[in-house]
Amino acid sequence: MNESIPLGTRRTIDGADRVYYYGYWIKAYSPPANTLEAKKRLIEGLTRRLFNHVEHGLNIPGRRLNEARTAYDVATDPQLKRVKGAMLAGALFNRATDIFTKLVELQAMGIEIQTDNELMRECGQCLQEALTLGKLVRHRSGDEGIDELWGEPFKAFTMPIDAFYESRYVKIAMTMRDIDRVTEAMISVFSGLDIFGDEIEPILRDYADAAKIKSETLRTDPAIFDVWSRFAVAAEKVKDYLPKLHAGVTEVDVREASAARGLIEKGIDLISYVTRARVPMPKSTREYIDRCNEFRADVERRRQTCDPL
Repeated sequence: MNESIPLGTRRTIDGADRVYYYGYWIKAYSPPANTLEAKKRLIEGLTRRLFNHVEHGLNIPGRRLNEARTAYDVATDPQLKRVKGAMLAGALFNRATDIFTKLVELQAMGIEIQTDNELMRECGQCLQEALTLGKLVRHRSGDEGIDELWGEPFKAFTMPIDAFYESRYVKIAMTMRDIDRVTEAMISVFSGLDIFGDEIEPILRDYADAAKIKSETLRTDPAIFDVWSRFAVAAEKVKDYLPKLHAGVTEVDVREASAARGLIEKGIDLISYVTRARVPMPKSTREYIDRCNEFRADVERRRQTCDPL
């Protein structure tokens, strides 16, 4: 990280507008005008995106909000209550989107909508309550919550659009940091194993580079066709790379190779999760790095004692 560069500094680099946050020059986009119509489109897009990344079954229509609330209120089993609370949060998000959509339609008919409008307040209250319940929601992988993503529609409602865009660059920088941390953890373990050799490091770094480019690129960007295809192919190359087992390997060597391959696949999946969600996943990242360290320690211990894992 270059501490001499102020956060939020903008420059044109290789013909692209970029903004600097926490060691990364992130591709910058011009925000739309701060209108109700633009906010509606933004909130709709963010709501669709969060439902794509969280556990299944949460996309409850806003018209079923009362049913969802009743189901949550009467639940007593802690596990059931967590899931029903997550479903209630989904219904609240959809109710807020429903309200905002109708307000925009009224505005298009020439009816002026003030920020203190009763429906605007109800919309904000729905988003706020959904955000509060967001701690109950898990990522689709089931590994951890993803409240960073869950809070974005509320931020888009309460903040000017240009300020929201700026807040996204901070999250993307944190996402890129996690991608680099996971990649370095994998390289530190697998590049030192004879079964992978020197070829694994450039393949992993290429995947990390493709992931960081994907995390900063909007789906509406014309470059997305090249960006996504490179990211997908880079992931395939890592997953298709097989450990090299030579003649005379032991059963322990085979188990070690299998465990290493499974750990690599977990790392590739984790990078994919944070890249597509464009938010950090600190718990999953920390736990994965710990697993890499434990695996390396087990390998070193076996080599020193010549005992099976």
